[in-house]
Amino acid sequence: MRTRPLLLLLFAAATVFTNVAAAGNIAHGFEVVVIDAGHGGKFPGAHYGGLYEKDLTLKVALKLGKLIEEGMPGVKVVYTRKTDKALGQDLASDLQARADIANKAGGDLFISIHVNAARATAARGVETLIMGESPKEQRYNENALYESNREDLIDMSDERTAAIVRAYIQNLQFTYGEYSMAMARCIQNNYLKAGRHSRGIKPQLLRVLYATDMPGVLTEIGFMSNPQEAAYMKSEKGQNEIARSLYQAVRDYSAYVVGTRMAEEEQVNALAKTVAPEPEPAKTVAEKPKEKPAKTVAEKPKTEPAKTVTEKPKPAEKPAQKPAVPPLRYTVQVMASASPVPVSSAQFRSYKGKVKQFTSEGRFPYKYGVGEYETRDAAQRKAAEVRKVFPGAFVVSCRGTQIVK
Repeated sequence: MRTRPLLLLLFAAATVFTNVAAAGNIAHGFEVVVIDAGHGGKFPGAHYGGLYEKDLTLKVALKLGKLIEEGMPGVKVVYTRKTDKALGQDLASDLQARADIANKAGGDLFISIHVNAARATAARGVETLIMGESPKEQRYNENALYESNREDLIDMSDERTAAIVRAYIQNLQFTYGEYSMAMARCIQNNYLKAGRHSRGIKPQLLRVLYATDMPGVLTEIGFMSNPQEAAYMKSEKGQNEIARSLYQAVRDYSAYVVGTRMAEEEQVNALAKTVAPEPEPAKTVAEKPKEKPAKTVAEKPKTEPAKTVTEKPKPAEKPAQKPAVPPLRYTVQVMASASPVPVSSAQFRSYKGKVKQFTSEGRFPYKYGVGEYETRDAAQRKAAEVRKVFPGAFVVSCRGTQIVK
């Protein structure tokens, strides 16, 4: 007889525990944080005076993960690596593997930890990189990275690759670019609070950030080529302080996400209140049930059998109309988005109201193009003009409202 109360007590305890965990996820604004310890195995990264980037990044990554697991219950931590190992046969596949781990885990935030090195030992400080391209076409920090780190960056020498990547960068304003920037600010602010020299936030064409489908940053925790910073990063004290700064940045980012979502919910609720007082919905609900049953009961049994017999030949006629496929045309794509954007949006600048919406497959199914041309050459001539306003514009094929390959 006592077993039932005991089972009920255990069930209640389990329910409370589950609700607390779920509440934790809601309170933090995200559920999965992916921590990427840069390099590893046969890809040591930067090395200076017997010190290797792959070793420093792993130690800080593990410390950061432990802080999140202990201080933010309900948040799952996923590591791209927890030991000294490579994730691919070459550096390109290694970087892609890291992104694949993050995407498969359903990550809400991606933090890649790296260490800088420079030819000049005086170079110092911390910086955080986000996916992007600076106005000066900056590919990498000339004073910070060795030649061996060039492979971390996207090769923009191919015109089509460059166009696709720049279109992706434009799309970030509609997806998670704002959140990546917010996380970068949180990191740099906490570095400053810890007394570190800040080199700021910089956009770079990083492969690993390009391949991850979530807000993400790559943070450089110091210069191993600077004797003072190398000693600091090598020490237990330094590693703990760096991990603590990153952990506090994650907490600050959590507050930002929660605050942003609450503001959005308030806007939705305010909009709902302005729509609710309208009396029309009550009338339509009251009138529809009375009219429809009378029509459907009286008419459907008598008329439908006759219609099905006479309409059967019609489907056979439709295939004959299929050849009327819209002709192949070319448009100058200026933007792609995960959700529809009004063609009258100010985002289109001087082409406001002059763009056409197309659709296609992929993460950003809504494409926006300027003009439709019978030949690619004609579209290319137009593209030269459009690039004065949208530098990343490029020509794509289309049929009707569909983008085709």
